Amino acid sequence: MRGFPKLARNAMQDRLEFYIGGRWTDPVEPHPFEVINPATEEVMGRISLGSAADVDRAVAAAKAAQAGYAASSREERIALLERILAAFRRRQDEVAEAIMDEMGAPWKLARFAQAESGPQHIEATIEVLKHFAFEERHGDTLIVKEPIGVCALITPWNWPINQIAVKVAPALAAGCTMVLKPSEIAPFDAILFAEILDEAGVPPGVFNLVNGDGPGVGVPLSSHPDVAMISFTGSTRAGIAVAQNAAPGVKRVAQELGGKSANIILDDADFAKAVKAGARECFGNTGQSCNAPTRMLVPADRMDDAAAVAAEVANAVKVGDPREDGVRMGPLVSLAQWNKVQAFIEAGIAEGATLAAGGPGRPDGLDRGYYAKPTVFTNVRNDMRIAREEIFGPVLSILAYRDDDEAVEIANDTPYGLSGYVSSGNTDRARRIAARLRTGMVHINGASLDSFAPFGGYKQSGNGREWGAHGIGEFLELKSIYGYGT
Repeated sequence: MRGFPKLARNAMQDRLEFYIGGRWTDPVEPHPFEVINPATEEVMGRISLGSAADVDRAVAAAKAAQAGYAASSREERIALLERILAAFRRRQDEVAEAIMDEMGAPWKLARFAQAESGPQHIEATIEVLKHFAFEERHGDTLIVKEPIGVCALITPWNWPINQIAVKVAPALAAGCTMVLKPSEIAPFDAILFAEILDEAGVPPGVFNLVNGDGPGVGVPLSSHPDVAMISFTGSTRAGIAVAQNAAPGVKRVAQELGGKSANIILDDADFAKAVKAGARECFGNTGQSCNAPTRMLVPADRMDDAAAVAAEVANAVKVGDPREDGVRMGPLVSLAQWNKVQAFIEAGIAEGATLAAGGPGRPDGLDRGYYAKPTVFTNVRNDMRIAREEIFGPVLSILAYRDDDEAVEIANDTPYGLSGYVSSGNTDRARRIAARLRTGMVHINGASLDSFAPFGGYKQSGNGREWGAHGIGEFLELKSIYGYGT
């Protein structure tokens, strides 16, 4: 594995085919779509946008393969996942480079976090599958966990291979066949992933890939009568539309949606350390993470201290071309995303929040590419737009609280509930706060995510869970067989 790639940018690539039934095939009708490199604003390649006819072909292939694959043994599925893991490792740098160019992640982030998340979750799925209980006896009753059937997997652009892996790996472990629709904004890593699965010998029809946008592929996929389950990651707005499309068929819908996570820094925390860590986490991936700690809650009498520390972090972030050594923050993924973030920054200023760092426009010296300034607002009220809506950019809002009860009240006063963060010098106190937060996850004193623990949210942050045993469970149906032992 190489370190930082001293490479010229790849020539423009055309990947106009879909992977259906174990082979690459042309779309029913050609609809070329240009993929833009957000660092250069230039076309880096083209894909095809699929249609309902392409979805029909892919779902038919998955349906035809379902019974055979569902009958595969645990050992066969483990062996398949191990082959996928080995093939992924051989091509991990290619995946990282695709992610770097299509969505703007700096090389270290693309290689050691973005691309690395793929094999990380495949490895975790393998370990869970080795001991997963597909059957349980309760007296004379046998409870069986069976594959739900053909699954539609719809994934985003911000952590593309991560979200593909946390859907594909558990679906394979559960015995399900599938159709993947990756984001059309960042599709090339998904195409590489399809090549990896093909190389690993995934049976024809078990995994299928159709590129496209929401109206052209997402809608017919989520409403298709032969799709039993939809696993969707994206915005809350889009998740609502997917659920509405699925409702007439009474399909299972697992959703990982938006977030506006609170980061509570208690008065007994190592304050400067906690503020620095929280700001860096907020700006990571150019702020394009659903679980980012975008609302920092600090004691009212420490607001100025927090502002100074967070501004120092923001001003020190090196923003630039993802291929340049030392760059910590790349561009936003698209012009539409850049415009959205700029509108939120302008709204924060208009609503009366104090701009402590950053602000509108591109950073100095970056006149090309969708670059934004790491931005810090202080004296933010929880009724401001920048505190209530998901910005999905490098914008940190710092809010004041008077005591622990108010901190919890502010943290929970949101339509979202994906993640939460608590920093304290007293672990028991931090645990008590964590227990009161209405979120699917809480990080105490900077603790890392756990690949074996469930990932997902409360309220408008979604339903269902990914990762580990809970992720496999989302793709299974429960059957009770009474009198089994008589």
